[in-house]
Amino acid sequence: MIKMTSNTFDKNSDGCFHQPGFMGLKVKIRRVVSRTKTVRCFRRYVGGLLALFVLVNLSGCTVVGTDYVPVEIKATEAWNSRLAGDLTDKAISSSTLATWWKILDDPILSSLMDRAVASNLDLKQARSRVRESRALSGISRAAVFPAIDATGSVSKSRSSKTDLYAAGFDAGWELDLFGGLQRSIEASDADLQASAEDRNTVMVSLLAEVALNYVDTRTYQARLAVAQANLAAQQENYALIQWRVQAGLSDERVLQQARYNLENTRSETPTLRTGLEETLNRLAVLLGQPPGAVHAELKEPKPIPTTPLEVAVGVPADTLRHRPDIRMAERELAAQTARVGAATADLYPKFSLAGTIGLASASSTEFMTSATHNWHIGPSFSWNIFDAGAIRQNIQVQSALQEQALIQYESTVLGAMEEVESALITYTQEQQRRKALKAGLNAAELAAQLAKNQYQAGLVDFINVLETQRTLLSFEDNLALSDGTITSNLVRIYKALGGGWASPAITQTCENQKQRNDQQ
Repeated sequence: MIKMTSNTFDKNSDGCFHQPGFMGLKVKIRRVVSRTKTVRCFRRYVGGLLALFVLVNLSGCTVVGTDYVPVEIKATEAWNSRLAGDLTDKAISSSTLATWWKILDDPILSSLMDRAVASNLDLKQARSRVRESRALSGISRAAVFPAIDATGSVSKSRSSKTDLYAAGFDAGWELDLFGGLQRSIEASDADLQASAEDRNTVMVSLLAEVALNYVDTRTYQARLAVAQANLAAQQENYALIQWRVQAGLSDERVLQQARYNLENTRSETPTLRTGLEETLNRLAVLLGQPPGAVHAELKEPKPIPTTPLEVAVGVPADTLRHRPDIRMAERELAAQTARVGAATADLYPKFSLAGTIGLASASSTEFMTSATHNWHIGPSFSWNIFDAGAIRQNIQVQSALQEQALIQYESTVLGAMEEVESALITYTQEQQRRKALKAGLNAAELAAQLAKNQYQAGLVDFINVLETQRTLLSFEDNLALSDGTITSNLVRIYKALGGGWASPAITQTCENQKQRNDQQ
């Protein structure tokens, strides 16, 4: 079978239409062909199809199955966790939630975010799934329209030494009288919307992951700075004690205690450097680049981004409306509800309209003028009267899947609320911990200074100085770690609230990507 497309005929300068013939032949067809009996039959045939198509669509059909009604899950009026510190239940603005990382006021972080959205491989894959769902939705919609195939053939007979040229059109159209196709379209549309929310979910996780690794990078750098400063001070103390031991002014026990303080601090440095390298490598991969690609850019230590004085988190109902994973679960429930209707439609007969028009001739030059022609058009129907209960079992299968989708939706809502509540309590408690660490650091600094003064005055042994210095180092390291943890916990709050996916910059990036794909 040879497919004939609409561009098979080419108009020449002599006012004729030329068609490349089969087996190298040229067939000239003049405009007068449009007035032949065959073409008139074809026009009546196509016109009948279109008229019937319009008639059925205007008359409507009976859509079986249950129409989807969005599930209403009531959220609590307030968060269970007590909002303390800089957290408030004020409504968070859409612009702030869309670009939440800007409140950290770090240009490098903002640059990393933009590049991750443009190049992250997981996000590219999620966008590809959206395009796949869009195409599948188009396939479902195409099923409600008639399908027309054009065919052509040339055959030779050795016994009669004659040629036979044939061409024709076949058409078929299923009349969606009970809404099975409509339910399939509803399901595919809901799948498309769910895939878009899946992309948004990937985006929320990606942006949070980039921010968390960036904060970890700055935290490791701060902790390394603390360790190196203390290492330098301890090396000076160790050299001093060595001199005092040699001079007979101190004993070996003090020297060895200074040594293990020094080596303990030195031993922490490789661990911190390993953590720093891992976060930098992870950042590069999140940006769609090989490990090591951002090392030079982030080599210079910068302060840990600080949180704002006030953080608005809204109320639980805002989270239910905004989180893309909840929206995706709801769309999946809608899709499965439509599939129950599509399965129910199989209980009813299927009506279709089919037709054929054909031409046949022994001469290629007189193909359109003297060819014999035939055509037929008529309705048909099929009805599965007995299938041993397979259709009803399939309805039960789809209904069970619908029930599972509802349970998954409810589970997603509960999981989202749990994530926000945990993020809120973790953020506030870490702030309380930091206050205690700050007070402890102040006391450790004072104790270290007093011990040093008393040692210089000959009132205490140098061991007291070493102990206070070790305690001071511990508080300095824990405070740097707490600073990074507070900022990371704020990132987790915005991730739990579903922030980031509605960013104008991100939306524009997705639109540009879509346009490039359409052009291809």
